Amino acid sequence: MNNYTVIDKSVLSSDGAHKLAGKVYLPSGEIKGYFHVVHGMAEHIARYESFMISLAENGYLAFGYDNLGHGYSVNDESELGFIADKNGDDLLMRDVKVFADAVREEYGDRPYFLMGHSMGSFIVRMATQKYITPDKLIIMGTGGPMPILVFGLYIAKAIRALRGAHHTSGLVNALAFGTYNERFKDENDFYAWLSTKKETREKYSADKLCGFPFTVSAMHDLISLTYNSNRDEWFSSVAKKMPILLVSGENDVVGGYGKGVNAVEEKLRENGADVKKILYPDARHEILNDVSRDDTVRDILEFIS
Repeated sequence: MNNYTVIDKSVLSSDGAHKLAGKVYLPSGEIKGYFHVVHGMAEHIARYESFMISLAENGYLAFGYDNLGHGYSVNDESELGFIADKNGDDLLMRDVKVFADAVREEYGDRPYFLMGHSMGSFIVRMATQKYITPDKLIIMGTGGPMPILVFGLYIAKAIRALRGAHHTSGLVNALAFGTYNERFKDENDFYAWLSTKKETREKYSADKLCGFPFTVSAMHDLISLTYNSNRDEWFSSVAKKMPILLVSGENDVVGGYGKGVNAVEEKLRENGADVKKILYPDARHEILNDVSRDDTVRDILEFIS
């Protein structure tokens, strides 16, 4: 018998046009606190079920939802990879608070922990600057400052103006992700950068709600989130708000194989943050779906306890 209950929860997005399709993992006993998961690019919240079950089994009410343009938060499959005509990055940030408020209103005042993975890491980094302050923040699979992002913003904006917000640009996607497999090209697997585990990559590849391309407007949103969450204003504004845990794989290309994550830690410390960093040996981007899975769950539970 499970010592948790899974509840479907739908909340109107901040865009006023879509319902955020989410799930709540409710522990059977006393609720120690809330744990809010924000997923990454071209995936969906169901991929975090095992992790959220572990949280619920340890007494935490875990929840999350499919971001705009993802999973079942779309009105039809043609919207996968499209967030909004403009300001999609802000809508993604606002939705963090919208969904969290809906859950917390139902279950009462308790400690609130927020975690974002990959694109979700940039969403929660910006959401905590503008809209919501968790008791503790977990930043997973994130990246550090990259000067080329300014060029990416310019290219995405120009192509959006020329071809429209719904256009999918091979150039923009190649500039963003073209070198992700460089270190793992001998494995002859397009998704080798995700995980050392072949079964993880095969499952991702076979999932119709994973791996879809982003439209040029959504790419602009992603680049904006990445760029703005690495500006000096972000580091200085969030540094003293809450304890922060940085977790990534040592072989995660998004984190620059540790260099980008180290840069984020260093800039947070310079600004007076209470920050802890863990890099998992041999692990790649999806540390919850890699050799580091059990260690990652243990370390997060220890951080929030």
